[in-house]
Amino acid sequence: MRVAAVQLSYEDAEPAADRVARAAGLVREHADHDLVVLPELWAPTGFGYRRWAEQAEPLDGPFAAAMADLARTVGTTLHAGSFVERLPEPGPDGNDLANTSLLFDGDGTLLAHYRKVHRFGFGSGEPRLMEAGTEVVVVDLPDGAGGTVRTGLSTCYDLRFPELYRLQQEAGAELFVVPAAWPAARVAHWTMFGRARAVENQAALVAVNTGGTHARTPMGGHTQVVTAAGEVMGELAHTDEAVLSVDLDLSTTAEYRDAFPVLADRRL
Repeated sequence: MRVAAVQLSYEDAEPAADRVARAAGLVREHADHDLVVLPELWAPTGFGYRRWAEQAEPLDGPFAAAMADLARTVGTTLHAGSFVERLPEPGPDGNDLANTSLLFDGDGTLLAHYRKVHRFGFGSGEPRLMEAGTEVVVVDLPDGAGGTVRTGLSTCYDLRFPELYRLQQEAGAELFVVPAAWPAARVAHWTMFGRARAVENQAALVAVNTGGTHARTPMGGHTQVVTAAGEVMGELAHTDEAVLSVDLDLSTTAEYRDAFPVLADRRL
């Protein structure tokens, strides 16, 4: 599977429309890839809490329509990162927003959406404004070799909670896709958790972060692709805007699980 991980770098002052146009251009440049992945909340900005409500859209709104059209144009599977979704009605916490990621096939069909389960902010930010997702989402993606790969979806702060990835693995996931807006202050954790989630579940991982500064918060970059054995196939060891292109041999996942069947020894 040929993967393009798009690490966008931007500042709050940049108009969202300009950023969308630039991101679309980067996606088009990588139309020969089997999977293209954008980061978390890249259009509204990851820490721009105060503007989330005014930027929110329904699941079938303009952002989703634009991303579906982009996927159709390039003819490849597109993980469009996440956006601020306006829910049809408030959830249990009384909020009507969610941090929702979108996954489209090469025909522009929405294959899956995932609402972020673990909200970052310790009572402010996401927990105060957004509803938590409740579903473990695993979907089959074309693997570029005529088959499919079971793929688990998660977002950013989810990486700190290994239980989610174990549930995805139990649902058959051999690949994790993780868009993020992870701050520079804890970028070492970002790198470590991504590799840990891959190794402990014997599943490949594509983790796509942002650069720049959002609401005075410097972002960490360091987008990475990791194999099921923990080998780093590629990493953007900086915060600049760039695209990480990796040819990920997913056949090695089953081979590694067979050669080192650690998952069979679970007791809990």
